Order: sequence, then C-alpha cells, then structure tokens
Amino acid sequence: MANFDNRAHERTRNRKEHHNDLLCFSHLRWNFVFQRPQHLMTRFARERRVFYVEEPIFDANVPTIELHETQGVVVAVPHLPAGLDRLRIALSVRHLLSNLFVSHNISDPVFWYYTPMALEFSRDLPNAGIVFDCMDELSAFAGAPPALAALEQELLARAAVVFTGGQSLFEAKREKHSHVHAFPSSVDVAHFARARQPHDEARDHAAIPHPRLGFFGVVDERMDLNLVAGIARQRPAWHQIIIGPCVKIDPITLPQGPNIHYLGMKHYDDLPRYLAGWDVAMLPFARNASTRFISPTKTPEYLAAGRPVVSTSIRDVVRPYGDLGLAYIADTPADFVAAVEAALQRD
Repeated sequence: MANFDNRAHERTRNRKEHHNDLLCFSHLRWNFVFQRPQHLMTRFARERRVFYVEEPIFDANVPTIELHETQGVVVAVPHLPAGLDRLRIALSVRHLLSNLFVSHNISDPVFWYYTPMALEFSRDLPNAGIVFDCMDELSAFAGAPPALAALEQELLARAAVVFTGGQSLFEAKREKHSHVHAFPSSVDVAHFARARQPHDEARDHAAIPHPRLGFFGVVDERMDLNLVAGIARQRPAWHQIIIGPCVKIDPITLPQGPNIHYLGMKHYDDLPRYLAGWDVAMLPFARNASTRFISPTKTPEYLAAGRPVVSTSIRDVVRPYGDLGLAYIADTPADFVAAVEAALQRD
C-alpha cells in the first residue's frame, strides 16, 4: 500500500543526514485542518527527515503501512484489520514502525508527541529524546479514551521538554514537569494578510449578503450552538458563515436558518479569499471543559487578515487580545450582537 519513492527519500536523507530524524505522533490527520502540527513539521522538514505517524485506520486484511510524502513530510498511516483489541493494535503498529525504522534507516530519532495514546505502541522504540507538544487538554474533549490521563502522566515522566499550546495550559502543566514552556501558536502573517487585498469571491460565498460574520475551524463540542442560534434570531439581516468540518457532534444539531451558512472544509490556501469578504470574524466558543485551556490560533490569523474580532471569554483570547483592545469579548447573544455592532462601526 506504500505510495512512496524510497530512492527519492534516500536522496533527501543524504541532504539532511547531519540532523536527527523526527517522528511525530499525532491524533490529527495530516489532511485535516492545517494547523499547528502541519506548520511545525513542514518547517522541521526543511532541515531533517520528518515522519508524521497518524492513528491506525481499520480497513485492511493484514497490517500494513501507507507512506506518502507531502510538503517534505513523510505521512505514515497504519492500516489494520478491524476487531483487534488494544494490545493487538499496539503490537501491530509497533511492528510496522520497527519495519519502517529498518527500511528507511532510521536511527536515534527525536520523538515528538501530540497524543499520549501513541505511547502504547512507541514506548520501547529507540529514540534520541522525547518532546511533548501539549497543544490541547485532550482529556477534556468529547470521546477522550479513558487511558489518556494515565498515559499523559507517563509521557510527562519520559519527556525531555514539554511545550503547551497557550498560557492557560502552561499554568495547568508547569508543576508537572521541570521543563515546561508556554509555546502559543503564532501566525503566518504574510498568508493571512492576503485578505487585506481585493479578491474574486468564491462561488459558494459571493451571493451571501452583508454584514457577514465569519468563523473557520473545527465545528465540534467547543462551539456555542445556542450563541450562534441567538445571534441569528436577533439579527436576521446578519449572515453567519461557518467554514470547517463538523466532527464529534451530529450535524442535525447545528442551528439552521436562512442567515446561517455552513460551507464545509476549505483548503488552507483559500482561507484569505474567504476572510477578505467578511465584515467581522468571530470565535463563538462555548465555555465548558473542552474550551478551558484552548488558545485559538485563529485569533491572530483573523487579526493578520485585518478583520475585527469578536470572541466569547476564552481565557487565552481575553489575555492578551481582549486586554489590549484587539478583540471584543462577549458571551450572551445580546452582548455578542452589541459587540459586533461596535466592531462594524470601527475603522
């Protein structure tokens, strides 16, 4: 099932042989929303070989690993038979990775973890050091595996260094490891600043009337659906545009109306084109366990695009963006509407 040129990658290795290889273990599919892992791994791949190991897909008769290269990163996807228990899953993936080490001459790689669950199949593989990039409090998300909290403790004990996706998460983790560093996601300014220039509107966007309130990101349990519905009721002439995949919640539960537009997932390269047509960018996040420690990367992305920002009181948005007057903060539909009205008047 491998879709990969070993010779081409060996040439890549020869160019980068003075750096340790890097294996990234992630709970996010590479082709999902382009975010922190993809930004970092594509940059690391400029100077070293990077293998991005996804979680298994259960669609094979025998265990196999699919390899494909994108943006300099080798994405490795284990394919396993359905019906395996946790132990057999771990053993199968570990065997596939051991073979990958041999076939691609991987020795003493740096392990970069986004999910502690990957310890189940990687804990005894040889490595030169472990980084835990704790971008989210995964244990607070809907559907989190029961074993995740214990595996995170093990990963913290094994890691040489820990990064956190924001200040709030840093404050929650800093007593759990001797080398924890707040590492909030930054922004590709040049990319999103393209939204400040005129663009031809996308076909699914052009006919939507103004004022437009836009959001891009993952639509899941972190979104305040009652807030979205309340804004739509209070201002029927405003149009909310929501871009991104819907996961872990039933799409039937999403608020519906003639002024709410779900445009689905868009390519990262196309986001500035959509942003350019918005009057206000919004972060309608719920205030619950899954959002307690989030640090939305879209905040600086919206700002780089030149859009006024209205957000609920997510701690890492309030500090620093709200405190600096760079974002309006509101939680109820009435307050959110008032904040959007103020943002619409702002130059």
